[in-house]
Amino acid sequence: MSELPPSVLPVRLPVWLAWSEPVLLRLFAWRYFRFATVGASGTVVNIAVLYAMQEWVLPVVIASSDLRLSVALVAAIAVATVNNFAWNSLWTWADRLHAGDTPRLRTDAATGKRLFKYTLSCWLGMFIQYSLTLLLAAYMYYLVANVLSILLASVSNFLANDKWTFRKKSADDQA
Repeated sequence: MSELPPSVLPVRLPVWLAWSEPVLLRLFAWRYFRFATVGASGTVVNIAVLYAMQEWVLPVVIASSDLRLSVALVAAIAVATVNNFAWNSLWTWADRLHAGDTPRLRTDAATGKRLFKYTLSCWLGMFIQYSLTLLLAAYMYYLVANVLSILLASVSNFLANDKWTFRKKSADDQA
């Protein structure tokens, strides 16, 4: 369980779903569940960018389907990484970033440093996703291969970010 349960959901529920808010708040009290939800949004972003690049944008400029898939994967992973960083900063690890009225996501050196750490801590997951997608795409539809690869890479991403990027500040860190 996280140190502080989320007091609000990241989106406002429609009136007809208001009954589910207490259940959702209990589920989202587990940091990994919040991380997985952010990851799911990143998966949607990833697949949308991958599909758009592979099917619409890159065929105009890249004839080779292998090269096109490689370039499309790099773009999809990059966009999804920035999406996930933003949501993880604003929601998953918000309790560790809270500093009074200071926003958790700013255009400053601290946010830039955290984005750099986030990206570095996800490098293994990105490598796992990229390599496995290319490997599995030889045996199955590339979007299915991509989703399976994302699932396998998510565990290393959570552990690295929980222990390094968004770690709890010790008394020594704050002095």
